[in-house]
Amino acid sequence: MGQVIKDSPAAEPRFKARGVDKHFGPVQALTQVDLDLYAGQVTALCGDNGAGKSVLTKCIAGIYEIDHGQFFWEGNPVHVRSPRDAARLGIETVYQDLALADNLDIVQNMFLGRERLRSGLLNEDDMERAATKTLADLRVTTVRSIRQPVASLSGGQRQSVAVAKAVMWNSKLVMLDEPTAALGVVQTKMVLDLVRRLRDRGLAVMVISHNLNDVFEVADRIAVVHLGRLVTQGPASDFDRQSVVDYMTTGASSRSGPRTDADGATSGTR
Repeated sequence: MGQVIKDSPAAEPRFKARGVDKHFGPVQALTQVDLDLYAGQVTALCGDNGAGKSVLTKCIAGIYEIDHGQFFWEGNPVHVRSPRDAARLGIETVYQDLALADNLDIVQNMFLGRERLRSGLLNEDDMERAATKTLADLRVTTVRSIRQPVASLSGGQRQSVAVAKAVMWNSKLVMLDEPTAALGVVQTKMVLDLVRRLRDRGLAVMVISHNLNDVFEVADRIAVVHLGRLVTQGPASDFDRQSVVDYMTTGASSRSGPRTDADGATSGTR
């Protein structure tokens, strides 16, 4: 089945995937995936369990190397073979487990593995200033102290720290894996507000989520993966919950409309 691509913004996507395949032994995890991620927009990546969302995310993040296809960054072909390659481009990922160390404080977590040194010693003052500024810029105001242990934070606060850690390094694309999973109503609102602020700062944001309430609350665009294929993507306003569920569960929707190739040329109806 061909991918359904709805109207796209006029600007060049910050990130594009074209014809991406990934397999693990005999298992074909991704097949001919085309994906567009735009600066200043939130794209929700939806799909059932095992559809390929996590594999696609890890390919973009450099955890897995793609077997076939091409990534483009700001219009230029690029190779992402490692997380270091992704970081150099400005791609950061916040995984569902957040990768935070409970026994360390907020500053230590935000600079973990990227500590700033002065005369061979940790530059604690500089890291504190940078962490404070990043949290303030994102309007994260619920933490009592940037020196409190991460173990003492609520779920929403932990997610905020993980996102702040991701955007400290001149990030241009941030991917968030199930950012509101297991959060309460108030904490979910906090995280979705944070996602909007990332968008407002001009970042490209991809949110992987099963929660369609959250998807329609925050997404500018929606992309759906079904059995390793990205079967549709387009403005969130062109979807309703039932159509997203249809794409997630069957790879198709009963709604009619043009089917286009990755460059926008109409190729028929569905």
